[in-house]
Amino acid sequence: MRIRRTRQGLTLRAIAGSNVVVLAMDMDRAECDGLMGFAIHRTDHTEDEAFWLEGQKTFAATDPHFPPGAKYPTNKHPLQGFTWSDFSAKPGHRYTYRVQALKGTPQALTRFKEVAVLVTTESESAGEHDVFFNRGAAASQEYAQRFDQSIPLEHAPPEDPRWAWLSRGLLEAMLGFIARAAGPGFGLRVAAYEFRLPVFAQALKAAHDRGVDVQVLYDGNANPPQADGAVFPRDANRATALAAGIAELCHERVTRADVKTPPIAHHKFIVLLKNGRPQAVLTGSTNFSLGAVFGQANVVHVVDRASVARAYLRCWDLLRGDPAHPALRQALGALNQVPADLPAAGTACLFSPQPTGAALAWYAQRAAVAEGALMMTFAFGMPEPFRDAYRNGRAGLRYALLDKLLAPGVRKDQRPQAEAQMLALRKQVANRFAVGNRLVTNRFDRWVRETLTGLNSHVQFIHTKFMLVDPLGDDPLVVTGSANFSEASTVANDENMLLIRGDKRVADVYVGEYMRLWNHYAFREWAASAPARGAQGFKHLDDTSTWWREYFGNSARSRQRQYFAGS
Repeated sequence: MRIRRTRQGLTLRAIAGSNVVVLAMDMDRAECDGLMGFAIHRTDHTEDEAFWLEGQKTFAATDPHFPPGAKYPTNKHPLQGFTWSDFSAKPGHRYTYRVQALKGTPQALTRFKEVAVLVTTESESAGEHDVFFNRGAAASQEYAQRFDQSIPLEHAPPEDPRWAWLSRGLLEAMLGFIARAAGPGFGLRVAAYEFRLPVFAQALKAAHDRGVDVQVLYDGNANPPQADGAVFPRDANRATALAAGIAELCHERVTRADVKTPPIAHHKFIVLLKNGRPQAVLTGSTNFSLGAVFGQANVVHVVDRASVARAYLRCWDLLRGDPAHPALRQALGALNQVPADLPAAGTACLFSPQPTGAALAWYAQRAAVAEGALMMTFAFGMPEPFRDAYRNGRAGLRYALLDKLLAPGVRKDQRPQAEAQMLALRKQVANRFAVGNRLVTNRFDRWVRETLTGLNSHVQFIHTKFMLVDPLGDDPLVVTGSANFSEASTVANDENMLLIRGDKRVADVYVGEYMRLWNHYAFREWAASAPARGAQGFKHLDDTSTWWREYFGNSARSRQRQYFAGS
């Protein structure tokens, strides 16, 4: 849901997803002299509570010197920025957000302007698309302060509250989808890269026991062994299926038996059938593993449309026969055509491997011609076609969220040049990059040390694979699924992507989650890049009323203010 209102020259725009509400303020530059910041008050009409939202920065003159991790109400210590995200919103709630522009002094703040909007957050389960993001930010102040971490998470019992907090409804969505297969007459077709989440396998066993036709494909490639001799993910997949008692329901997907390092069977989807007819599909970036659900950032996307589910079932049926790789590429190329330009309004899908690199070129072209804004995630670095889109693209605001600045396979002798290229991109005013990181030491007197779950070894922070093209425009495009926007993901691996055009509700959910993660990691990357900053002490709020100047003119923050406020 989106709503925009202007009162007394103060504009407030709210973009309400399911668990995040993005608030954007704007006012004329000529009226900003003396502006000390914005105070934000929230009334929850669903739970009948009201309070001032809080931040972690204070004015030096009125600092109460609370212990690390404390928060301070924005009517006393206001927000000094023109965008703010409420990460504590709940799905399906009615909220009134009241924003005040404050002037005066830290000791005597006065209301200068005020505006309010009423919004209803999106339900996670409503209509054709149900979207579930996990927390994806174990390296957070909230996690560090909320939970006792004396027991490593991987050894914690099921009732440990960390599991539910980190899942944030994502695991529950997976299990709920399986539960929709109520008994005889229903079927489930699973395609998995990592099939090593015991509770997931047990849920499939329970479905089988109640008469559901359950069939599982998982990656069974004979990949080169790891240091411990195990073949990943095949051996863990086998062990999980055996432990759950469903080995006879599983088929090992072998992409190519004729090469030493075969393409990966990278799907993570489930098709729900009733009386042999496809009903819905669950897909996204989430592997069926502990690290995917509770560690790195991931999304589960459910589509309740028979035509989409039918396409996924056709893909599954093709894979079940383990066809020769060239034949599979031709078959999938015939099953779904890469759009020449924009896809038709609604939901389409693309499956890989494709006969050519046309799909990757299409993704890159959509990025390059995006109007308004572009938002992308990269789990394994930014391939050259997208670097070109960020170098020469049309969008006045181009966000990138990366797990690592460079792809893992970049050779040591190539790293200086690759890093220089990324630095040059980061310096462009339209580009706003953030790279996964955490606060490893208490160099800031307002922050506590953050830790990770220990469940992920390769991709620690960002595992999602999605692209938002002008998401706040009238005709947004959301591309989301399992493919990493790479050559391998389009011409070699088993992959799937959803193309969703014109659905503002879906775009609003993805925008909120994107900005939640981008802001989270942008600060942590900044903190990690300047170890000497800790010696400078805590940076208090600006009491000279000059902070707002960088939000005007030709700056990245000015462009952000205008785009999100809809100016």
